Amino acid sequence: MSAEQQEAQAVRASDGDRDEMLVRLHTAFAVGRLSEAELDERIDRVLAARTHGQLWAVAADLPSEDARVAPAGSTLAPAGRLQVAYKGSLKRAGRWRLPERCTVVVYKGTGLIDLRGAELDAQVTELRVIAYKSTVEIVVPPGVRVEAGGMGVCAEVHGTPSAGAPVVNIRGFAYKGAIEVKDRIRRA
Repeated sequence: MSAEQQEAQAVRASDGDRDEMLVRLHTAFAVGRLSEAELDERIDRVLAARTHGQLWAVAADLPSEDARVAPAGSTLAPAGRLQVAYKGSLKRAGRWRLPERCTVVVYKGTGLIDLRGAELDAQVTELRVIAYKSTVEIVVPPGVRVEAGGMGVCAEVHGTPSAGAPVVNIRGFAYKGAIEVKDRIRRA
């Protein structure tokens, strides 16, 4: 290792550097590169890291950049399987196509996933949601059966779906935030 590389590794890490690494780890978890136990262990290491070298070591076995969502070419193009918002807002509404499996990660922001105008690619759709210091609101259309679970997930869905109704399986994890599943949009 060169003297310059050693110097770069010895530089003190900032809170922003740690935040960026946490987002990278949560994204890796969302796409299946890390298990929940690995994520927990690495979060502890990131929060304890004092230098850039310690931070880089946490993600040494991860690709330099995980896949990001490409903008949809038209309203009916399939949405990406990974939707990410970093210190901002994420909104999917109107006519769009939801893939059979989709992961939503919102870090210190807000999210609105409105499925009322969405076309579901499958009879059973799996939606995984991670909300870190964020609120993610998921609005489902009438007639859809919702199966929701996880930490920080609450569901308020009215009515009884028919026997052959499409199923939206929502599994989430909210840390200092909430994931709200409902069939009515919140009014401001």
